[in-house]
Amino acid sequence: MRILHILDHSLPLHSGYTFRTLAILRQQRALGWHTTQLTSAKQGPSDSAQQLVDGWHFYRTAPNARWWARLPVLRQVAVIIGLAVRLRQLARQARPDILHAHSPALNAIAALNAGRALGIPVVYEVRAFWEDAAADHGSSRPGGLRYRLTRALETYALRRADAVTTICDGLWRELCARGVPAHKITVIPNAVDALAFSTTAPADHWLAHKLGLHGHRVIGFIGSFYAYEGLALLLRAMPRLLAAQPALRLLLAGGGPQETALRALAAQLGLEHAVVFAGRVPHAQVAAYYQLVDICVYPRLPMRLTELVTPLKPLEAMAQGRLVVASDVGGHRELVEHGKTGMLFRAGDAEALAQAVLHLLLAPASWPALRRQARTFVETERSWSASVGRYAPVYARLAAARRVAGVAP
Repeated sequence: MRILHILDHSLPLHSGYTFRTLAILRQQRALGWHTTQLTSAKQGPSDSAQQLVDGWHFYRTAPNARWWARLPVLRQVAVIIGLAVRLRQLARQARPDILHAHSPALNAIAALNAGRALGIPVVYEVRAFWEDAAADHGSSRPGGLRYRLTRALETYALRRADAVTTICDGLWRELCARGVPAHKITVIPNAVDALAFSTTAPADHWLAHKLGLHGHRVIGFIGSFYAYEGLALLLRAMPRLLAAQPALRLLLAGGGPQETALRALAAQLGLEHAVVFAGRVPHAQVAAYYQLVDICVYPRLPMRLTELVTPLKPLEAMAQGRLVVASDVGGHRELVEHGKTGMLFRAGDAEALAQAVLHLLLAPASWPALRRQARTFVETERSWSASVGRYAPVYARLAAARRVAGVAP
């Protein structure tokens, strides 16, 4: 099986999108499939049409240099046109059985253009609705013209792809509501490589001393600081937590658009002594930071994006034996079973967050069972081998239909 993946971005850029891509590629190659990787012009300028990064070979698409390609709307048109041209060239060379386009819809439209011209079936993988992400990041207005155009483009691509995959049940339900036939959609959930994470690795005492965490109970968040993550709510819960547990410390490792505002809020609340902003952490060192945290807190706010999409970070925490407290948005409810693999609290409620954390802090006898059950959930239901294996029948069905149609690979 030969699959040509069409991506928004890849290494050397680090993001949840990138890490899911790498996990898929590793597992598909472990299955004996041949993969080729192409990024759109949104990856940014590159010195060459190909790039080798950490042993992974990526083909690149050069950004359109014409003046009109910098204008609103036309910028997206330029991305589609450039990617479609590059994709046709690469597909003739790589001779793939499947074109697998990953969010956003710009990639899917380019793939459909090339696929129809060359007789290659197209799988479109929806990782999130980018109109919702843009609205939640503040770069577009919910229900505005840009939002509606992006949504319409997404629906257009979904209805024309030969098969659709997505990452969770929330998005599956939304796709069905948009008129995509249920039999056409396959859920390929986010997962982790449990064997790559240890639940027994010792804490790095030097790092704990450096961060001022040695000898303290620690709650924490490791990830990107976006508004929808609800980190301001976590800070507002800290005074209540410190009143009951004065030695408690909060570790915030990462960065993003909200960092300046979060630092200001911590100062306003008088939390400088109890909150550690560790900055962005190199990917190779993330596990060491997890080992310093007793309870990972995921206070995502209730909104369309968080109700529909499952995050990856809680699974990473579970795989490393960390306790998990998460808001009860839809994306979290798919991952956390309250009282069994973690604790859920009412989204948007700082007092409910504080109560959930205190419940765990005051019941250390419950920790071993919670950790064991969370790790088992990851190993049995959220492993990449099980998740990526779901692509096999999708690809096989499309490849068989192509053979029946008489299109040569």
